[in-house]
Amino acid sequence: MTGVPASAAGGGSVASSRTAPVRKVSLWNIANILTMVRLLLVPCFVLLMLAEGGHDPAWRSLAWAAFTIAMITDLFDGELARRHGLITDFGKLADPIADKAIMGAALVCLSALGDLAWWVTVVILVRELGITLMRFWVIRHGVIPASRGGKLKTLAQGVAVGMYVLALTGPLASLRWWVMGLAVVLTVGTGLDYVRQAVVLRRAGRAVERDLARDGQ
Repeated sequence: MTGVPASAAGGGSVASSRTAPVRKVSLWNIANILTMVRLLLVPCFVLLMLAEGGHDPAWRSLAWAAFTIAMITDLFDGELARRHGLITDFGKLADPIADKAIMGAALVCLSALGDLAWWVTVVILVRELGITLMRFWVIRHGVIPASRGGKLKTLAQGVAVGMYVLALTGPLASLRWWVMGLAVVLTVGTGLDYVRQAVVLRRAGRAVERDLARDGQ
């Protein structure tokens, strides 16, 4: 016991903590810059992919490089934002858009060039768009975290699409088919699991809302 009133001993620090300004995160941070780079790479990738009719090995190699850089930035921007407190509203919106844009552009280009069956592109894009909309559907009840299967799905998609972009031939061409098959299976399987989680989360949230409404009557 020091005999010093709480207002004198500790009140100053509490007051200062309450009145301390909230740290503002600049829009121009490294995480957002990486996301912007990924967005800018989308049109660059499409131009490279379709150059010279879309089947020139040199241009396809450059397109693969652009796609790979975009996928690498996807690995780092979210992690940097969380680790260093760089999360912004722009990042929350732009990051998933950039992810879907580069993958969607690659799939559509491959199908348009006849290198990949359209049903594969449709299955993957419908799943990705559907899960994104579903997350917004249940967001007021909670957040569906990214699962290990979802991360494996993203990796499989990136590797498979990258192999198709390179226009591989011989045994590697057969291998890319199997990798894409794995990506499609993971895409559908994880999509169904996310739907299950969303239904459970929404039901639980609605039950809580009904209980609160009943208690308030």
